[in-house]
Amino acid sequence: METPGSQSSLHRANLERVVRAVRLAGSLTQAEIARTTGLSAATVSNIVRELKDGGTVQVTPTSAGGRRARSVSLSGDAGIVIGVDFGHAHLRVAIGNLAHQVLAEESEPLDVDASAAQGFDRAEELVNRLIDATGVDRAKVAGVGLGVPGPIDVESGTLGSTAILPGWSGTRPAEELRGRLGVPVHVDNDANLGALGELVWGSGRGVRDLAYIKVASGVGAGLVINGKIYRGPGGTAGEIGHITLDESGPVCRCGNRGCLETFTAARYVLPLLQPSHGADLTMEAVVRMARDGDPGCRRVVADVGRHVGSGVANLCNLLNPSRVVLGGDLAEAGELVLGPIRESVGRYAIPSAARQLSILPGALGGRAEVLGALALALSEMGDSTLLDGTLPTATPAFT
Repeated sequence: METPGSQSSLHRANLERVVRAVRLAGSLTQAEIARTTGLSAATVSNIVRELKDGGTVQVTPTSAGGRRARSVSLSGDAGIVIGVDFGHAHLRVAIGNLAHQVLAEESEPLDVDASAAQGFDRAEELVNRLIDATGVDRAKVAGVGLGVPGPIDVESGTLGSTAILPGWSGTRPAEELRGRLGVPVHVDNDANLGALGELVWGSGRGVRDLAYIKVASGVGAGLVINGKIYRGPGGTAGEIGHITLDESGPVCRCGNRGCLETFTAARYVLPLLQPSHGADLTMEAVVRMARDGDPGCRRVVADVGRHVGSGVANLCNLLNPSRVVLGGDLAEAGELVLGPIRESVGRYAIPSAARQLSILPGALGGRAEVLGALALALSEMGDSTLLDGTLPTATPAFT
């Protein structure tokens, strides 16, 4: 026979399970909450009523399967999260609430040669500007998700060696930004955040296992296994760009020869077209001209797709994901690149794994990483703070 204390603990645990499910998904019907948490429909109904009365969740009418239903989401004024994404040539910041609504978003160019300190100065300024523009209560900022274009050591939080932002190597981005903003900061690399963004808001919705492939100045993959980002013990999981395609191929920045990156990344691909298309060529321009029918650009995009497909086939054989989402500028090429990727997967992957795989372009474009940063901040929040009506104890340092 349970004591009152144990019943109270069980009730509290059930409250947290419901809040966690809603927080991670953004919104769920009560039936979906029951399936996600394993709680009975009656228990979920009672808990949702309690959470609504306490102001933690909001309930709106919706439909599911042609039937009337109630959609449950966290209260829009329960707290605020911030996403910060450092790209190879940009800084993007977004502000969202706990109901997964983006309240403000802005992007600006970032000099890739700028020092880490200058980059964080810019990020702090842009965060403050958006906070002021939206008029949100600074005391309600629950956390920040931060994306950087390089591997993060899981234990130390240190940014590893990267050719995209070489001046940042050895820095601790989360610690630096936390010192400036005075709230919890959670950091991850851009490919992982792209995967998280597409999983929550984009082409990865509804699946539990996927790979997000980003082809830009480098090539990386964000891996989602059973609904969670897989980082590996050292934080370097997903370095698909360094799969060897040709042992006699070009020397890669990692020191090996013939890595996938040397056949697909912008720094290696653009020189193939610059003699005929000009020295200022960008991957965005190559994709645009390929879609307009330029034969040279179409050939290069197709070749890149076939090489990426070889890497995707390796992922299929090892991890058997149900979906691959292509991000970065290359995704805008549509079937010009997706067709060759599927062709290589069909040739090199185990047939059973290839049959189960869908390959889609990202739905979020250049926003995937910053929305993933918002999702990271949401996922790292403690559910007890929402139930108790308290936010993290760090003192906001916003000015």
